[in-house]
Formats: sequence, structure tokens, C-alpha cells
Amino acid sequence: MAGSIVDSLMSMLGPQVVGPIASRLGESTDAVQRGLQGSSAAMLAGIASKADQPGFMSQIFSLITNPANSSSAFSSLASNLGAAATGSPLGDLGSRFASSIFGPGQSAITDAIGRFSGLSGSKASSLITMAAPLVLGFLGQHVRDNGLNATDLGNSLKGETSKLQGFLPAGFRSLLGGVPSAAAAAPAVVAGAANRWLWPLIIAIALILGLIWFFNRTKEPVRNAVQTTSSALGDFFKTKLPDGVELNIPQFGIESKLINFLNDSSKSVDTTTWFNFDRLLFDTGKATLQPSSQEQLNNIAAILKAYPNVHAKIGGYTDNTGDPAANVALSEARAKNVMDALVAAGIDPSRLESKGYGDQYPVGDNSTEEGRAQNRRIALLVTQK
Repeated sequence: MAGSIVDSLMSMLGPQVVGPIASRLGESTDAVQRGLQGSSAAMLAGIASKADQPGFMSQIFSLITNPANSSSAFSSLASNLGAAATGSPLGDLGSRFASSIFGPGQSAITDAIGRFSGLSGSKASSLITMAAPLVLGFLGQHVRDNGLNATDLGNSLKGETSKLQGFLPAGFRSLLGGVPSAAAAAPAVVAGAANRWLWPLIIAIALILGLIWFFNRTKEPVRNAVQTTSSALGDFFKTKLPDGVELNIPQFGIESKLINFLNDSSKSVDTTTWFNFDRLLFDTGKATLQPSSQEQLNNIAAILKAYPNVHAKIGGYTDNTGDPAANVALSEARAKNVMDALVAAGIDPSRLESKGYGDQYPVGDNSTEEGRAQNRRIALLVTQK
């Protein structure tokens, strides 16, 4: 695997890899290939940009050389990327790999990849989830084949940054944070002179923004978390599904409730037994799922795979703050993105449907913040057992 890292990796993302994923997502092969290439290039560029930071390459190299990142695991992943990227040791390692590279900026990078490829935020997130173990496995093979150490790998990637530009969304460098730019090299005396007028301007803007927030704070809808982790979820425990897959889930979370319902033959399908997701997060006012939501999405996908006869409906809901039509549109987009994420995780789309209900069917008091938070939710209804 000697030669260009970028050229070799991008050549892997051909029709044999992209085709099945595009079919599963219901998207064009061009869009999916662009998304996978952009995701892969973003990780390589992220490593290159941070290679000189103390301790960074050691952290990345420990993931690359982890025993779970073996040649056989990489070969298996490459032959069935969509299915093998989630729920496998290499898939879990890939998630840590992406988080180490992108840090808190991963959500912004996901949005950029989505715009770059023309895909929704949830599908872009799914492609990053798939690309991470692939890039990790590829680098592991490259390191083994060429006898590289951490410094060698960092230098190789820094030498190929120009090749990555065509695969990256515009403005990608600014999303990584802490990446040196031409402006950073300006003489200190120029920065000092600028600061004499810049800081008063910044303070004035901050004061104006603070006043705007103060006088409008009661009008601003809080739409970030649909449902967040709470102590009410109870302790986590391990449970084994009928197909042998083991999940680590909270005692009172949606996963446990859904499994109990499916296993109970006395409980029949109806139109009122909804199960609320409890660990999904969206960007404020948007339908973009945050990366932290992936764990629960993977769990639900695993449950649906273990019960192949089950069909389900995903419902989206908001509080009553703001324009009702906009709330319906937002709830519809969020529900669809959750459904798309389950499809991306391997669930046949014919088993799923989605609908947005806006502020209909509240479960909490919209006159209180706690009640409004309860009403902003995504729920699942079993329509066939």
C-alpha cells in the first residue's frame, strides 16, 4: 500500500462500496460517493492539521494500532461497509477515532459534509459513521505495510494536504479550530495596533447582543434537545437480543421498554402506545441530529434487526412556541431524519414511516419550561409485531 495515502483511499470508494449504501439511503451514487470522500478527506485533513499538537499523534496512533483494527477486520469492513461500520469493534473504534479528530466541532463538520454532498444532516452523519472505521482500518493497513511510526504518518499526511482540497467542503479548515492561518502569522505589532480599536468594538457588540437577548429571551423557543439523558433512566445493564446481539441500555429507556413490549405476547399493536426516544439531540431550531444521538439510533436499529417482522412509525413533536406551521415542518423534518438514520443503519425503508405532528398531542404543560421540554420529542409507534 505504498504511495499516496489520499489516492489509495479514494480509489477504494468506488461503485462496489458506494452502490449498496446509495441504494439503502435512497440517494444517488454521486451524492453518496461525494459524502464518503468528503468525510474521509476531512479525517485525513484533521490529522494533518493537528499532527504537530503535543500528544495528538500518540492518541491517534494508539487507535490506529489497536488490536481490534486488524487486517481481517478491515477486509470484512471494506467488503460490506454499510452493515459492518456499526455495532462492530472496529466500528466502535472508528467512532472514537472521529471524535478524537473533530472534537466539539463534529456537528459543524457534519453539516458542512451534508451541504457539500447535497445530503440531509442525518445521512451525512451516517456517512461519517461509516467512513471513520474505514479510514482507521486503511491507515492501520498502511502503517503495517510500510512500517510507519506516529511521526512518519503525520508527516506523510501533511505532505498530501494539497491533494485533499478537492474532496473537502469550502471553509473546512476554519471548522477544525486551532488551525494556523495566514492571519496568525501577522507581526505582533500589527495585532497590538489593531487591538486598540478592536476590543472596544467587540465589547460594544457584546453589550448590544446581550440587550437583544435580555429583551427577547421569553420569546425564543428552546428547540435543541428533543429528550435528554436523565437519572430517571436508571442504571445501564446488558441484554441479549434474539439474534445474539448484546446491548448496553438504561433500565427505563426506550430500548428496554420497546424490547419488553415486543416480547410480551399479551400486548397487541395499537395507535396509542408510543415510545419516546430519550437520548436524541438536534441542533437548535434545525432537524440535524447531533453525533451523540448515534448510540441510541444504533440500539433501536439493532432491536429492529432482531425482530424482523416489526414495522414502526416515527413521530415528531414540538412545544407550542412559535409559528404552528413552522413547528409542523420542523417536527416532520426531525422525524424523517430519524427514520433516515435507521435506514442508514440497515433497516429496510419499507418497514418504517414518519410524520410530524407539530404541537399536537402535548404530554406536558406548555406554560412551563419543563412541560415544553417534554413536548419536544421524537417517539416510535409499533405498527406491526
